[in-house]
Amino acid sequence: MKPSVAKRSKWRRRLLWLAIVAAAATLAASSPWLWTEISAYDHVYGESDAPTAEVAIVLGTEVLPDGQPSTRLAGRLQTAAELVHSGRARVILVSGDGGGVSGDEPAAMTRYLTGLGIDARRVVSDPYGLDTYDSCVRARDVYGVDRALIVTQSYHLSRAVTLCRHLDVDADGVAARCDGCGTALLAEKAVRDYLACGKAAWDAVRGRPPAVDSPESSAVTDALKLS
Repeated sequence: MKPSVAKRSKWRRRLLWLAIVAAAATLAASSPWLWTEISAYDHVYGESDAPTAEVAIVLGTEVLPDGQPSTRLAGRLQTAAELVHSGRARVILVSGDGGGVSGDEPAAMTRYLTGLGIDARRVVSDPYGLDTYDSCVRARDVYGVDRALIVTQSYHLSRAVTLCRHLDVDADGVAARCDGCGTALLAEKAVRDYLACGKAAWDAVRGRPPAVDSPESSAVTDALKLS
């Protein structure tokens, strides 16, 4: 074999191994995201074809300086309200950070829902749903929820459904409205959620306890007793 041919063959082998290593690294990095997508498969719905559950869990996010929900949070609340109005859910558990940087998420969520015609007695507030994992584990352990519809935007839905189901909450996801959400914002949030899947998988594997440990509450059960 001529030296130049041998050199080209050597470089081809190197490039092939680099491609294999890169593919393996990409697969390993994507495995948490793949876990959430596969686990949530067949458990994600649109608003119009959502199944029924007694409880809908709305996951909190940013509140505006004036105390109103951000566009994304408003979309989640509008979707949850429609689930109640259409008879697909009876009680809404709003789960978010009561002392968040942007404000008291559950308080803002409750006010907004009542403005949408939801009876305040049917809204239960969890001010210690500090992240998606905490919202799921606290729904189970504090509020006794074992079946729920999870309401959040589509980019977040698979991770939320997967975590809740991993924690023995029979959860189906309902994609929330996001009127006014631009392509750039949705792309940014999708990338952020992709990266967050690694933490989600680690939390699930080690069975992390919630950041705040609270006694059991009958609030959801009491709300469900309303006629």
